[in-house]
Amino acid sequence: MPADPIGFRGIDRYLLPSERRVIAVRRHWARLGPPVMLVIAATVALFALDEVLPARLPFARTVLLVGWVLLTARLVWRLLQWREEWFVVTDRRLLLRSGIITRRVAMMPLIKVTDMSYSRPPVGRLLGYGQIVIESAGNDQALRRIRHLPHPDALYLDICELLFGPRAPQPGVQQIWRR
Repeated sequence: MPADPIGFRGIDRYLLPSERRVIAVRRHWARLGPPVMLVIAATVALFALDEVLPARLPFARTVLLVGWVLLTARLVWRLLQWREEWFVVTDRRLLLRSGIITRRVAMMPLIKVTDMSYSRPPVGRLLGYGQIVIESAGNDQALRRIRHLPHPDALYLDICELLFGPRAPQPGVQQIWRR
């Protein structure tokens, strides 16, 4: 099997031989915003405090540096998590694969989807992400709210097309809009 050109690894192992992958996207990069901003703020604070702390307080400098290293390590961990997290839509199921050490795959068959909506907060509209909420007949859902999805408008329409069939033009409706 050839290497996949868009960069996701191992997603096909979760698909049935008769299944066709329709959509595969990572969460939006904005999900990494808070840890990136925290590391940037910590770096600025570290340099500012290094200038004002007396040289006779090496322990305080060490504590600040260890804190910065921990925040940077947390950012690297979040980046690795982001790289491994994929939302996949096949012609039969919705899947959310996540986890680095413990791999988790949440799945919902398309035939079980009873309702679906999406929303885009103001920042999401600016940056191009949103969330999709999927409802099913069951009470306990492994896959319900998927946040930070890129291009939620197109994703929503593509999933609706899988659920309800191809979008066919309706002449009566088009005539009303033409008036």
